[in-house]
Amino acid sequence: MEQIYEILSNLRPEFDYHTSQDYIADNLLDSFDIVSLVSELEERYGIFIDALDILPENFKNASAIADVVIKNGGEL
Repeated sequence: MEQIYEILSNLRPEFDYHTSQDYIADNLLDSFDIVSLVSELEERYGIFIDALDILPENFKNASAIADVVIKNGGEL
């Protein structure tokens, strides 16, 4: 899970992702950030995230992001 926090911090270092339970509602991630995050996750974990999985609810917090990584074949 720490790798996900590291990726998020590199993406938007001005935010503390550990304290938010909903990155979308708290305006920590926007659609451009999600596209960048997907690209970074795919590269880091050697996976391909299906377009059907690129939904706001799948990126609302670190746990949801971890679930997407695992669902698409990544190991945390």
